[in-house]
Amino acid sequence: MTLDGLRSAKGQILVCVTRTAAFFPDCTKDPEKRHFAVPVKNGPIPLGALAPGDYAIAIIHDENGNGKLDTFAGIPREGVGFSRNPVLRFGAPSFKSASFPVVGAPVEQAITLKYFL
Repeated sequence: MTLDGLRSAKGQILVCVTRTAAFFPDCTKDPEKRHFAVPVKNGPIPLGALAPGDYAIAIIHDENGNGKLDTFAGIPREGVGFSRNPVLRFGAPSFKSASFPVVGAPVEQAITLKYFL
């Protein structure tokens, strides 16, 4: 996975990978999730081996490092991004619009972060 459009090198990147629509975009309660934080950096972020299936990725650029998405009146104050870069309107995209298949071969996702405030 690679990230485009980072506003700054501050904070950390929160990554949430799930294959269950009910746990998207916040997969913290998904028992099969991959949820982790990495330092802000250029270059690929490896997700490791994934079992075959459909997955979706949600990214937060946690600029202040508090471990969560900060909002103002429901609008994200920090960058957000999703696999397949679906159009963002009001709220997070659906699992279907962000999901991609994993069938055994390596898969690359280039996610563009969006900042609203």
